Amino acid sequence: MITPIDKYIHLFETLNRGFNKGLGKAPHKPILLLAIASLIQKKEITTNRLFITPELLLEYKNIWSIMVDTPHVNNFALPFFHMRSEPFWHLVTKPGMELKVNNSKSIKSFKNLKESIAFAEIDKDLFILLSDGFSRNILEQIIIHKYFTSANSNYSLSLFQINKLEAKIEDQILNEPKSEYQNHLKELRTTLEDDDYEEELFIRGGLFKKTIPKIYNYSCCISGMRIESSKNAQMIDACHIIPFSISNDDTIPNGLSLSPNLHRAFDRGLITINQDYIVRISPTIKENDSVFSLSQFNGKQISLPKKVNWYPSPESLQWHNKEVFSL
Repeated sequence: MITPIDKYIHLFETLNRGFNKGLGKAPHKPILLLAIASLIQKKEITTNRLFITPELLLEYKNIWSIMVDTPHVNNFALPFFHMRSEPFWHLVTKPGMELKVNNSKSIKSFKNLKESIAFAEIDKDLFILLSDGFSRNILEQIIIHKYFTSANSNYSLSLFQINKLEAKIEDQILNEPKSEYQNHLKELRTTLEDDDYEEELFIRGGLFKKTIPKIYNYSCCISGMRIESSKNAQMIDACHIIPFSISNDDTIPNGLSLSPNLHRAFDRGLITINQDYIVRISPTIKENDSVFSLSQFNGKQISLPKKVNWYPSPESLQWHNKEVFSL
């Protein structure tokens, strides 16, 4: 009788991989499986549904940089899409969306992947195996010995290393002046292919959403709401003061940590924050007296991060006062 671990050992050893005459067989699928196993170990993936997240993309890029020594193009969309040829991987499209493929029947772009795919689902038996340290280690070693013999020791070391790409971008978000950050993006736009640039923006946006709540101690800067959970669930939003589509600015001074309802109110101009960090409520609103009312925050000073250079930018707040706030 074939056990579940034997079944997936066989499937992992016989992955359908693309072949290029000059480069050999593609390493993309094995790298994606190692990234998924790593995030399951870190409890950043907690179900058999795999969503396209900045964390998964960063882990994929980090493991690729350590394990791949061939000139293959580091493309995340390819394995996420083409893994559907494996019996343990099932793509689920968003309602009303269809997968758009090119002439070679491959996904058109990372942007198209995000727009079309809701998630990928792996077999529940496989998720259970990858959630168990002993069986996960067996399956990881199968992948490494089969596809990356020369980089075996590198993978073990990678588990204890900081993700250099993540650390670099987080440092830029935390510490770079707005103009310097914007110049970085302009340089990336001119040097990267469209797909790589889309991935870069996706990662940076994800790290902005992760970093803003962290420096506000995972609390809403207006209401003080703070919810902790043993599950990987975030109840505080990172809000751009000037939308990224206008500002190209993911630096900390262009961000606020807000509860979802106040984030929505801020984006719609029902509330704003002046240059003295005082909350103002739009005179256009009418509401009943309740614990959820916006009016209770009128005149309140917001909580601020520890470092002065992380305070919300007065220039960005002035823009919101002028361009978004309803008078």
